[in-house]
Amino acid sequence: MDQKQAISLPVQARAPASKAAGPSSKASAEASGRLKGVQVVKPIVYGNIAWYLGSKRDEDGHTHQWNVYLKPYENEDMSVYVKRVHFKLHESYAEPNRVCHAPPYGVTETGWGEFEVVIKIFFQDSNERPVTIYHFLKLFDRERDGNVKMGSDTVTSESYDELVFSDPTAKMYRLLSYPRLNAAAPAHQIDYEDKKSKDLQQILNAKKKVKQEILELKARLATAKENIGQLKSQVLL
Repeated sequence: MDQKQAISLPVQARAPASKAAGPSSKASAEASGRLKGVQVVKPIVYGNIAWYLGSKRDEDGHTHQWNVYLKPYENEDMSVYVKRVHFKLHESYAEPNRVCHAPPYGVTETGWGEFEVVIKIFFQDSNERPVTIYHFLKLFDRERDGNVKMGSDTVTSESYDELVFSDPTAKMYRLLSYPRLNAAAPAHQIDYEDKKSKDLQQILNAKKKVKQEILELKARLATAKENIGQLKSQVLL
């Protein structure tokens, strides 16, 4: 499985309310209050899929069409708690900054080169700071020697990650706790459940191997101590 890294949202201090604050200010202060000790985790998937156009386009030299995306790992509507998603492309594009205000969160374009895409997630509660993710756009598969392999096969690059909301606001907690569910679970390029099962089995096998090696070393140490004891007895004789 791709490396799994939790993204923790920084906790913002609640500003003290003014003595002269009216009802709207009081409501705002209550909405931004933090739920201490509460943590909500939202698994996400992001990445890109790319298709070879078959040849280099004469007008711009582009060789691939691609789609870069952000989506929930589970079958929920992220727009309940996500306000918008910004995708920052390479500066060579006429409009490098693309904004999605509703699912599906993604950008489809054409190009000829690989580059880093910056994905910035803004939340429905402005008291929660945006989260930034970096994804390297992949267009080409490569041979073992590192050379680019050109072909008609679809190229994918996808990662699993988690948004970790620590001490969320009361409003954000409500939005995170009761998302709308989609009719069907999203399709991922990678079978993460299968990968998780295989990774877990690898960990268990590794633990078993380490345990066996420790037992063997202890046995060798015991034999060595016994041999040393016998040698000492012979020297004393």
